Amino acid sequence: MIKEIKIYKGDIIFCESPDKFTTLENGYIITENNKIKETVQELPAEYSDIEILDFSENLIIPGFVDIHLHAPQFENLGLGYDNELLPWLENYTFPEEAKFSDTKYAEEIYKKFIKALYMHGTARSVVFSSLHLESTEILADLFLESGLGAYIGKVNMDRNSPSYLTENYKKSLEETEYFIKKYNKPDSMIKPIITPRFIPTCTPELMDGLSKLSEKYNVPVQSHLSENLSEIEWVKELHKEIETYAGVYNHYKMFGDRPTIMAHCIHNTDDEIKLMKEKGVFVAHCPTSNFNLSSGIAPIRKFLDNNVKVGIGTDIAGGHTISIPETIISAIHASKMYSVYADRTFHSLSISEAFFMATKGGGEFFGKVGSFEKDYEFDALIINDNELSGGSNKTIQERLEKYIYFGAKEDIIKMFVSGKEINRERF
Repeated sequence: MIKEIKIYKGDIIFCESPDKFTTLENGYIITENNKIKETVQELPAEYSDIEILDFSENLIIPGFVDIHLHAPQFENLGLGYDNELLPWLENYTFPEEAKFSDTKYAEEIYKKFIKALYMHGTARSVVFSSLHLESTEILADLFLESGLGAYIGKVNMDRNSPSYLTENYKKSLEETEYFIKKYNKPDSMIKPIITPRFIPTCTPELMDGLSKLSEKYNVPVQSHLSENLSEIEWVKELHKEIETYAGVYNHYKMFGDRPTIMAHCIHNTDDEIKLMKEKGVFVAHCPTSNFNLSSGIAPIRKFLDNNVKVGIGTDIAGGHTISIPETIISAIHASKMYSVYADRTFHSLSISEAFFMATKGGGEFFGKVGSFEKDYEFDALIINDNELSGGSNKTIQERLEKYIYFGAKEDIIKMFVSGKEINRERF
């Protein structure tokens, strides 16, 4: 294979671990065939004859990773937040998702959705589609055209749903298998993910079939867990034979048997948290949604202290924004409120911990993604923060903090995903 070397220069900042930033002023990222070979302060002499992509005075940060959001809810951003989860689903979400039986509508909305991800710097995402196969194929194909990375799941739901969104479980499994076989390609930026909506809407027969598909094709799993107290009681009524909500997923071998994301995880028991650690389950922390739907405050420090993997999810349209920086802020705010009102022994999240979750933490679900360490894929945003910084002598970390809290999507001047520049013209 021919070696393609590229060199990027700028003010580099990333997190190798949650507790601190790594910064290099006027540093260099050297990539070989779109993967990082080394990140250095001084350029080695062996590269002196290679052209440098010079972004001096700009920040170079990892591309953002969103590990939980609902593409067919994009048009509902900002709607219905006087409701809690279950009435919100009934009154707003399900009627909107039903519209995706119309493939023309799906294409129109999904184009807007993917453009919004690009504009806000989200390089990779883990996405719920609707239950409609053809519209889910449209979503996957549009992602392929965009160059962004994603796991995409055709939603499965065959009980306790409106008649217009209640599947026959056999057909649901057949369509899911078709989607998996079509898009489960080794080197593709788009991959399938098994997506039971949540336990209340999935019969045992459907869950058993999805588990078998996950095992047969070695496909990961995403769903929701312990988002709302009423939801948890509902699960107890449906599955009296199983002690915990997490235990139901575990019963069907969809709780870490293959890579697994569980969104929200607000009201988990200690036994559930222990099981999540043992099985390597990812928590998708969705603070804006948790606030908007009065679901609660997730005890993220407890997960971190127990070495549970945590990433950030915007959870649109429970969340009101597709912006990862805004969601980072909400995660920090939520942790501060938890430490004040729930448990003063829990330290609030630091900026580095929240940024880590939004990059390397969630990026781990994709492999070596979300950092500028050796052998990581080169996902990067170039941030022009000159106006934000005001020409003062701020550190690189201070500049990043200012961008997260006060910046805008317009400050992103370039995006690279797996080493390839994503051009605005694609959208």
